[in-house]
Amino acid sequence: MSQSPPTDPGEVQPSPISSYNPPKRYLPLTPDPLTTYTPYTPYTPRTSTTSTLRLAAPLYEEPARINNEASTAGIRQSSRPKSLRPFILSIMAFKHGRKFSAIPSVYRKRRLSNAIEKKGQFSPALTRLYLGISAAFSDHKTALVAMALHDGVYLTDFSVKPLSLSIDGNSDVIADYVLQEVERYEHDNFVKFVGAGVPSSLSSVSTSLCSRLWLELDIVPIVIPDEGEDKNLDKKNFWDAKRVDEQADSMVRKCFIYFGPSQTPLLQVGFRGLVLTDAGFRVHLATLKNYQDTCSTPTWASMLSYAEKLKRNKIRIAFFSSTPQGNEVAVMRHALVRFAHLIGVDVSWYVPKPLPSALEITKKIQNILHGVSCPNQIISPEDKKAVIQWIADNADRYWFSERGPLRPIEDGGADVVIVDDPQMAGLIPMIRRLTPERPVIYRSHFQFRGDLALTNGSSESNIWKFLWDNIKMADLFISYPISTLVTRTVPKQKLAYMPATADWLDGLNKPLKDWDTGYYGNSFNAECQAQRRTPLSWPARNFILQVAYFDHSNGISMAISSYAEFRRQCTVANLQSPPQLVLCGYQFMDDHNSQNAYDEFLDELMSHCHEYTEDVITMRLGFNDQVVNTLTSKAHVVLGLSSSGAFETRLTEALHAGRPVIATNVGGNPIQIQDQVNGFLVEPDDSKAVANYLMALFTDEELHSRMSYAARTRVSDEVGTVGNALCWFYLASKLANENVGDCRTKLRPDGKWVYDMAREDAGLPYSVDEERLPRHIAGTLNVT
Repeated sequence: MSQSPPTDPGEVQPSPISSYNPPKRYLPLTPDPLTTYTPYTPYTPRTSTTSTLRLAAPLYEEPARINNEASTAGIRQSSRPKSLRPFILSIMAFKHGRKFSAIPSVYRKRRLSNAIEKKGQFSPALTRLYLGISAAFSDHKTALVAMALHDGVYLTDFSVKPLSLSIDGNSDVIADYVLQEVERYEHDNFVKFVGAGVPSSLSSVSTSLCSRLWLELDIVPIVIPDEGEDKNLDKKNFWDAKRVDEQADSMVRKCFIYFGPSQTPLLQVGFRGLVLTDAGFRVHLATLKNYQDTCSTPTWASMLSYAEKLKRNKIRIAFFSSTPQGNEVAVMRHALVRFAHLIGVDVSWYVPKPLPSALEITKKIQNILHGVSCPNQIISPEDKKAVIQWIADNADRYWFSERGPLRPIEDGGADVVIVDDPQMAGLIPMIRRLTPERPVIYRSHFQFRGDLALTNGSSESNIWKFLWDNIKMADLFISYPISTLVTRTVPKQKLAYMPATADWLDGLNKPLKDWDTGYYGNSFNAECQAQRRTPLSWPARNFILQVAYFDHSNGISMAISSYAEFRRQCTVANLQSPPQLVLCGYQFMDDHNSQNAYDEFLDELMSHCHEYTEDVITMRLGFNDQVVNTLTSKAHVVLGLSSSGAFETRLTEALHAGRPVIATNVGGNPIQIQDQVNGFLVEPDDSKAVANYLMALFTDEELHSRMSYAARTRVSDEVGTVGNALCWFYLASKLANENVGDCRTKLRPDGKWVYDMAREDAGLPYSVDEERLPRHIAGTLNVT
């Protein structure tokens, strides 16, 4: 070990930083280094035999922050940056700030502006960019805000701006500035920002920034831990060594790696099949206040009462379903998990490791129960064993193993388990064998006819018996509020009703500005052209929309024949610029044979609607919710012509967007659509009636306006995320009781709506002026 050199008694030693007493003010601004550059030289102490002055700490040694500083701008001390170094380095480099330097092409700007004027908002192709944001603070009054722009390959531009923060704390100055600058940059340069990287320290200071980026500018905010806060990184902290512009650059580079080919955050599934909603909750879309604004006061208060019980008792809730994306069940689960995390309730969601052979069998089961399978198609005993073995393998490997969600409750397992749909029904007996006292709920989303399921010798009866042998062990059977979807074998005391729900703040439903709808409309048209399809001509021509999975039970054939009849009526009536028809839908992750059905519909289109083929757009959509949002909000009329529908959330979303709906009077459609009020109900296969109603809505502007207003203003809380959370929080708080057996005996739904039970138990029953789905539509219960 080396020895320290002897010290000259007359030499004045530099004061160590630990003993440095900082002044009561911050360091003054230094000259702009761009104009008065001084080469860096290492600090060396001066020597003197007479002076006893103490030397100030060098600039590259960081002055300590005064501990008793407090912000009057609403910035908590715990969320304040702990270091002044980024601010000092940045103010030295950018004394007067820095504006974006990009100069848009005058020719390109004129050309795209003319395109918008002549062809509409869908015509210009916007350049896609990503955004990084960071801020450095000197005190509670001043901040330096930097934004860095990235095209996915390299940094393209950046800005730095000093801001005076609000003294009263009633406004978010940083969020106001960022949104104003970003929107101005978009319009000046014809770009669309897809995502924004925000350091966690900034998101805790500017609490409205992330939600406003998402809800006002349609930018996905990714909150990324600062390097100093990330426990997975080395203890050495490089974050505070960076200037604020370098921090913003770091954020944008980390941001765009979260996005996939569809320009949406990549779906992430962790160990044990845990679905990592919103990229492991790094995507911050909304605040609790945003959710509170989507529902009535009684609904919010009721939900809070059960959420507090669950948090107080540390209740763990686990959902199990077959796929994490692609269907309405997945959309609802993502929304519920997102909201539960925001409010502090422990809700997790698990999916099995996908096995194509097993998923093909479960799809055959679904087709048979829908009544759209091939004649005489059956599920063999070998198929049943394969499905059960698939579930058992996943359960043993991931869920019943150490620290798994299905371990006994005292070992950290979930207090309440919800099994979604028949694909995972085989899990229920396994749970019962290990933990017979744990509450298990079966949630049925399936669309099938209960009467056929009880017809002896039928394929439906064979499958239902196989499913019911597993489902009957659950404590509750939750169904859509449609009596035909429940067989008489389901005991009435176990049966409860819940509708399907939508999230009014997700990409499918939030309001979009014209700039953003133009971007997604152009993306849709570009995909149409890539697949040799006719693009949308909106706004020059209106269009009719049906968003449905390409399946024989979803009324695609009826939509085609109805449109052909409508076009013939348009010719007779000499209707100018007749509307186009858009048929589009997602591809499910558990269906590998849907291409056959899609090809059959194209053949049918060519055969029965040949003269109008160029005006019918059939598209299989990627997973970009805002594209569907754009189509729904701009459609003149939305169709829902399913022949075996359960409770279509696509129709709920269309009504919420103020679109009149024409739908068949089957399944849950009569519950959502009030005939002649917010839409029209028709008999299945009555294409002529659909055509007549289309003609009325395209020729009578007053009728269309009246129905649009009724659709937009008469949406119940029951079909929103808060209403959905209220139902699940109520059931979990009731079932996860210390005395589980007594609780099960007391909780007898007897065919009631869970929403009604929750509101009554919270002491907040319905008032006469609240919107409410009709209860009488379900009819006589098919239960004993």
